[in-house]
Amino acid sequence: MKIRGVWLTNVASQVLDSQRSIGEAMQFLADTGFNTVFPVVWNKGLTLYPSQVMIESFGKDFEIAPKYKEQGRDPLLEVIKAAKAAKLKIIPWFEYGFAYSHESIKDQRKQQFQLNLQAKGWIARDQQGNILTKNGFQWLNALDSEVQHFMLNLVLEVVKNYDVDGIQGDDRLPAFPCEGGYDQSTKNLFRQQFGEDPPLRPKQEQWLQWRADILTEFLFSLHQEVKAINRNLLVSIAPNPPNFCFREYLQDSQSWLNRGLVDIIHPLVYRRNLNDYKKLLREIIDKFTVEQLPKLSPGVLMKVSNFRISTKDLGKIIEYNRQLGVQGEVFFFYEGLRANNNELAKFLRKNNYHELL
Repeated sequence: MKIRGVWLTNVASQVLDSQRSIGEAMQFLADTGFNTVFPVVWNKGLTLYPSQVMIESFGKDFEIAPKYKEQGRDPLLEVIKAAKAAKLKIIPWFEYGFAYSHESIKDQRKQQFQLNLQAKGWIARDQQGNILTKNGFQWLNALDSEVQHFMLNLVLEVVKNYDVDGIQGDDRLPAFPCEGGYDQSTKNLFRQQFGEDPPLRPKQEQWLQWRADILTEFLFSLHQEVKAINRNLLVSIAPNPPNFCFREYLQDSQSWLNRGLVDIIHPLVYRRNLNDYKKLLREIIDKFTVEQLPKLSPGVLMKVSNFRISTKDLGKIIEYNRQLGVQGEVFFFYEGLRANNNELAKFLRKNNYHELL
């Protein structure tokens, strides 16, 4: 699938701050040769669109991110209108997935949200009973049926109410840190099936697979529900690379592919060194069948913090993708294109993306 995509964030970017900047960004992407945009719609326990699911679950104060509520705006709707005008596909990105916040966030709204989650029993715990936290992210219990129902409803709300081309999960949807699953309800479920408590070693093989299978069944349900609304909608997932994502986050991406639960998949081949990128992509492709390969459009790191890819490496990565039969890629993230007077965008338009799709 010839995806030329980019992730659009509300962090380290001002694009979503106004309808005008959104319109300018969509036209800029189309002029550069992109055909797909993945705008964030869920992070930090907030939606970037007015959500009835959030109201019903947590109250009117949690309808939408406060910034946009004050402005009386719906950023998702604005992105969709501008993207359609520029003939771009729009696939909303549920960035935080089953993570509800980050430990660095300490505002009053988060405290209230956390209290609400605690009252519902939705917060995941580690073996010591602490809030399950990994790489700073704080997690909902993704193995809990109520939590899964909430997340599914968020996704379906977007699909039902907006003119989108698909939906996207990532390294947090569906996902769950391997250190989780020691809450009482999950332990009871495991005990019913195996007649014993879960292993104390989080990475014991059977324990890993059992929990990963629960997430795979969630994705199966999500895929079915989305397709029931519109069979042409794309289910897109951007997991970490296969071995890491399974052992650390219970993402059995190989099973997802084998069962046809994803239409396009974007393993995050986030490497700052060209040779490291090539090595990892080769390892990933070796796991794909000939029939599965058209679904692959790897995630490429364009910019993060002080790092920005060089034009030379950018060109070589795209050329290497094509050599291996990979017809598309998705870049993290939009602002990398605009840095240094649009240097990378100009390069792509002149070279690899000069033919408009």
